[in-house]
Amino acid sequence: MYIPKHFEEKDLFEIASLVKEFGFTTLISVADGQPRATHMPLELIIDKEGLWKLHGHIARANPQWRGFEKQPDVLAVFMGPHSYVSPSWYDHKNVPTWNYKAVHLSGRASLIEGEALEAMLRELMHRYESEHAEKPLCFDEVPKEIIDMDLRGLIGIEIVVSKIEAASKLSQNRNEASYDSIVENLKKMDAYDSRRVAEEMENVKRKSS
Repeated sequence: MYIPKHFEEKDLFEIASLVKEFGFTTLISVADGQPRATHMPLELIIDKEGLWKLHGHIARANPQWRGFEKQPDVLAVFMGPHSYVSPSWYDHKNVPTWNYKAVHLSGRASLIEGEALEAMLRELMHRYESEHAEKPLCFDEVPKEIIDMDLRGLIGIEIVVSKIEAASKLSQNRNEASYDSIVENLKKMDAYDSRRVAEEMENVKRKSS
């Protein structure tokens, strides 16, 4: 990922937080000389030694996973909050841009099946049900025949992360007057993730003061 120095995010805690919050990612690989991409949730696991791993699953009918044996190198793209920025908010003439936070995690993929895949599905369901459902459904409450059918149709993936890249493009290259104006206008705009981007910009300014 191309990242100008003033937009480079190096804080591993911030990076991990974004990956965990915006876990629905785009997994990219190459098979037979052709790019492949699947949109899917990936869970970040950091072990005791600090090794980052990503766990997920895709449909067996999806041909992408079959290329992992010959070309296991993959890229997971996590897109955080983003928003359009109008040049009318600056104290000088300029061009439009886009503010955003994003993480690229590169690594090597291996396949997971059987009990390990079931354990991954159990953890994934528990996380999202407990976070978002008013009356969470437990994995064990799903009829066994449905679980067995789903397991036959899925293949698990574990990615051992070897490279971490992250960008926080939040107008750090603007002067203070323009920066403050961008924040205030983003708060008023009802599009994209404008208000969240404004919050992120306020956090950046707070940390630097």
